[in-house]
Amino acid sequence: MTAPLTPPPHEPSSQTAHSAQSSSGKAWPPAPAGYTGVASAPHDAVYEQDGPGMKTEVREAAVVTVVVALCGALLGVLWWWLAPHVALVGAVLEDGGWVVLVKDTEGEQAVGVDGTFTLLALVFGAVSAVAVFLWRRRGGVPLVVALAVGGLLGSLLAWRVGVWLGPTSDVIAHAKQVGKGVTFSAPLRLGAKGALLAWSLAGLLVHVGLTALFGPRDPEPEQVPYGAPPA
Repeated sequence: MTAPLTPPPHEPSSQTAHSAQSSSGKAWPPAPAGYTGVASAPHDAVYEQDGPGMKTEVREAAVVTVVVALCGALLGVLWWWLAPHVALVGAVLEDGGWVVLVKDTEGEQAVGVDGTFTLLALVFGAVSAVAVFLWRRRGGVPLVVALAVGGLLGSLLAWRVGVWLGPTSDVIAHAKQVGKGVTFSAPLRLGAKGALLAWSLAGLLVHVGLTALFGPRDPEPEQVPYGAPPA
């Protein structure tokens, strides 16, 4: 008596091979052990999307910080030029001393000075964020930190430049110089110190929004059918 002819356990049966051949037109070789049927993107292709490297990003962030901070000088000039002037007037007391008074006590010029600085800082923050995004169309922690730090330094520089270009801070000496009862402009003062953060906040929000809308996307892993030969 002879034993029945059955295929060995490690070889596919003729029915399985015929099914695989009929579905694709040709017979595929058996999948290797441990093959899951899902092929991911090559290792090198994934890392090409990660950016130029941390050292390059840090250098670029340093350049962004310096350039953005130096733009604060232009903001200071515009603030000094566009901000409303607070009118002061000098008066002489009975004992011969001088006192300086605000001519229009109900005016809103002081609020306008702070508002002008804030609006200009918001515009500078948005423009700097757009410029950085067009220069490097991607996000990254170093660039975001550079925009924040550069915006704060630029606001501080603008504040000091505006004060330096404006009228002298020695209002008593100025009143004596122009004479009793003569109107003169008060020095530029930033009453709301929170305006110094407007540039940084605007830059962060605009840059994050542009990156989310138009930034590069991570590649999706490629799905291939089970048993397909490797590329």
